[in-house]
Amino acid sequence: MHKFISSLQNQVVKRILQLQEKARARKKENAFVVEGVREIDLALKGGFKMLELYYNSDLFPAEKAKNLISSVSGAVDVTDLSSEVYQKIAYRGSTEGVIAIFATKELSLDHLTFKNKNPLILIAEAPEKPGNIGALLRTADAAAVDAVLIANPHTDMFNPNIIRSSVGCVFTNKIATGSTSEIISFLKEREIAIFGAALQASVPYHMIDFTGGSAIVVGTEATGLSDEWLQNTTQNILIPMEGEIDSMNLSVAAGILIFEAKRQRR
Repeated sequence: MHKFISSLQNQVVKRILQLQEKARARKKENAFVVEGVREIDLALKGGFKMLELYYNSDLFPAEKAKNLISSVSGAVDVTDLSSEVYQKIAYRGSTEGVIAIFATKELSLDHLTFKNKNPLILIAEAPEKPGNIGALLRTADAAAVDAVLIANPHTDMFNPNIIRSSVGCVFTNKIATGSTSEIISFLKEREIAIFGAALQASVPYHMIDFTGGSAIVVGTEATGLSDEWLQNTTQNILIPMEGEIDSMNLSVAAGILIFEAKRQRR
């Protein structure tokens, strides 16, 4: 049955806004919002289950909406929105006229498996800004790392700012979250070497052998890695700085370290 919503007061509109704005709402419903064709495609490719599709026929013809869900298994609720309603819930300025609601996935360490017997893992401890997480996920996708682990996350991974800043790479990477101690235990059980980006007792990153199972751990730009990580690293590594300042953007630093590991593995 074809549905159409034209009232801003409709409960569906309020619910979508809640799912975008509140981690609590996402957790309660086990659902999150994805906006844009590319991001929706990547979520489907990443094995996420689409529950509902909303489109504005002025921007996104009904035919296109039909094509988008043609390959989706299971029933998807499809609703046409008036331009006014669509503008109200659209998250991005340059919008494409299509928004979907997906079921969240379990991101615990128990669900993580590796095809590669010497996995390369990127770990970020307590990243605060969704933009930083998004940039790290893009870097991880570009290098095709085996997994990205977020230790002590400050936000859930289905926050629309993370989806947007990662340009959908939140769906292309294997991701798990956990506490610092859970992740350290996980790595040690699997004999994966831990390389912490830190100044203390460190060696230049290009002197390290990254060809075995390796986890590269970065902390926040402000405070670096916590003591718990520093006490459990196999070796601390640094990027020698040759300019006036002694710090570098998180995702740039992660990119340098990860691509050195990739170079060695070729």
